[in-house]
Amino acid sequence: MSEEKKAYGQILKSSSLVGGAQVINLLIGMVRVKFVAVLLGPSGIGLQGIFMTIQNMALTISGLGLKSSGVRDVAESVGSDDAESIARTVLTLRRICFITGLLGGGSLAILAMPISRLTFKSGDYAVHIAWLGLAVLMGSISAGEMALIQGMRRISDLARLNIITALFGSTIAIGFFWCLGIDGIIPSLLSLATVSLIGSFWFSRRIQIVKVSMTWRESFDEARGLITLGLAFMWSGVLGVSLAYATRTVIAQEINLTAVGVFSAAFALSGMFLNFVLGAMGADFYPSLTAVSDNQKKMRDLVNQQTEVGLLLAVPGLLATLALAPWIIRIFYTVEFTQSADLLQWFVLGCLGRVVSWPMAFIMLAKGRGKTFAFCESIFNLLHFVTIWIGLKWIGLEGVAVAFCLIYVFYTIGVMLISRHLINFRWSPAVWRLLLVLLPIASLTMLQSRYLTLFPATVVGSLMTFFTGIFCLCGLFHRLGPEHKIVRLARKVPLSEYLFNSRS
Repeated sequence: MSEEKKAYGQILKSSSLVGGAQVINLLIGMVRVKFVAVLLGPSGIGLQGIFMTIQNMALTISGLGLKSSGVRDVAESVGSDDAESIARTVLTLRRICFITGLLGGGSLAILAMPISRLTFKSGDYAVHIAWLGLAVLMGSISAGEMALIQGMRRISDLARLNIITALFGSTIAIGFFWCLGIDGIIPSLLSLATVSLIGSFWFSRRIQIVKVSMTWRESFDEARGLITLGLAFMWSGVLGVSLAYATRTVIAQEINLTAVGVFSAAFALSGMFLNFVLGAMGADFYPSLTAVSDNQKKMRDLVNQQTEVGLLLAVPGLLATLALAPWIIRIFYTVEFTQSADLLQWFVLGCLGRVVSWPMAFIMLAKGRGKTFAFCESIFNLLHFVTIWIGLKWIGLEGVAVAFCLIYVFYTIGVMLISRHLINFRWSPAVWRLLLVLLPIASLTMLQSRYLTLFPATVVGSLMTFFTGIFCLCGLFHRLGPEHKIVRLARKVPLSEYLFNSRS
């Protein structure tokens, strides 16, 4: 088997492990979403979305980007095969994550009243926000453990951790919603953080790390490198959660909490499927790219290969979501969320841009170009907020989703130019061929769903999704080669020989 096909096989293997976990999480999420929609309604989902955004913002700011920079440092230490270096990095990471979590959680509790007044124009939710400080502490500690697991490339453990967190966390959360209704939002968020903390400790303790003796002063000295790069990650994260917070706040103030719920429902559904691909992409691709960061050709090849696999895995599911958006909203939510279907389709088109742009964005991270990454994220998040504000004023709630789609067109162009500067990156002919086929199909799928009535649109969209899925499957088989075990297994399926004669 050639090195190229081995690379495709490794990408697909990691995508299958983490992606398989994401599929299970998706199914669990479907059940959770339905319960939350029925038990809380649009306004309850809107309130939950705001609380989660506040929690994520506090966690992102206090976390200093240590989870992402920790993955890079652990991966580099593992690459050096120095057991003591690995142990010192891990101990430093754990100590700093505990300190930042304590500071972040305490700060959120102290600032609960002004945050409540800023968000809701009243102090009614100050106590609720203060309780989120505990979730921030637990989240920071578990982030450090997850960075260790990912940096060691324990992808199967990471997949199991995601499943356990989703299953037990969702079960407990649904119980709180069932018993307490809207008052169960904060207990449910605390329960999710608790399950994640316990699970991350369980799996990280299975990793053999030699014992080292370090003073806290030494840990702080070693943490400088972590924090330097981590600040870029933190800034990017702060921009993301700030944008999410600002978007929901503007919608709530310009329209109402029900509109926030409609927006949150569509955005959550678009993200659930995309996590299948992006979760797998970030889990193993980032450490792998970091390991070859001194070799530009290997980086270019790996980014192109990841982009190809990402498109082939993601597009069929995204097309299905485009074609079946009205039905998906009816299944997962209630009739009160009907407007979410139009928003969902625009979000899905934007998600296609995320699939294409993310592998290139990882180039900056793998090269340790934190300032470049922070600058890029700053420009595009600012531009995103401007387009959201314009879209909301001119088009209404659907304009927020249109802005999401447009911004990823600009983002893809921007990271392409930066990647070309850093490693002379260009899309391979194989990537261009896929884009020239798949992008028009996605656009046509959305257009026919808008201009045909529900039943014909469903039939046409389903057929387009089916044949595109076959095309993508052919592409995967061709890249893996006839000797791969997945391909050999697929040969046993009747009529499968037609797949192996295709070229994508």
